[in-house]
Amino acid sequence: MLIDSHVHLASYDSHEVSEIVRRASDAKVDVIITASTTLESSRQSVELARIFPTVYAGIGIHPNRLREPLAPDAYDTLRELAASSPRVVAISETGLDFLPNAPNRSLQEEAFRFQLRLARELGLPVNWHSQVPEPGVPGLHSETLRVLKEEGAGELGGVMHYFQADESTAWAAIEGGFYISFAKPLLRLPHLPEVARRIPLEHIVLETDAGPQRWKDNREDWTEPKDIPLIAERLAELKGVPVEEVARVTTANLKRLLRLGG
Repeated sequence: MLIDSHVHLASYDSHEVSEIVRRASDAKVDVIITASTTLESSRQSVELARIFPTVYAGIGIHPNRLREPLAPDAYDTLRELAASSPRVVAISETGLDFLPNAPNRSLQEEAFRFQLRLARELGLPVNWHSQVPEPGVPGLHSETLRVLKEEGAGELGGVMHYFQADESTAWAAIEGGFYISFAKPLLRLPHLPEVARRIPLEHIVLETDAGPQRWKDNREDWTEPKDIPLIAERLAELKGVPVEEVARVTTANLKRLLRLGG
């Protein structure tokens, strides 16, 4: 059994989702956590979790989707969505983005803190985003980690989503109470294999961050949850352990974090 800790199912055309879920199941990816980027996609994620037994929902507002301060009723909407279903298992996706074209930093931080406080109120872990211009270079991630620490997010735990940073950042996140989530960058970024070798499996989870990739000419080339085994196989190779061990430990990590039974 494998779990994809971060997928954007609500971003796909609705008629595609059932086939994406089926292909994941065929690949032995038996649980999918669908992340949200807006209030509307949060609603859609909760509905997808209701429809598909293998799907659980994360609700939240992505830093790149911010155009103005969050309205006061956004907090109430997210709280109501979380209360509406036991299949809401995380605040996902929130965080900070440091790319040149990202929304105003103070606007991002306000929304990030808002969602971290909601996570504490609801008792939910946080799947967080920290994107910088040079993935392997430390520095700006410390700003994201500072906010997480100030808001006490590590007490509930969570995941540093789509990890591409250096080893020192990985350990800082782990020491802050968070798992490191590897995705397909593990297959292509030259600095990541050594980082993955040095982090114990007990601190690692897996994801695809899958969403529509319409710039690719061939639909079959789109990343989907079915690709989680590729990441697990690479991690097993780096660790020198059977892929079954990677599946067992990373799945147990997520089940414990998200309080998933079975």
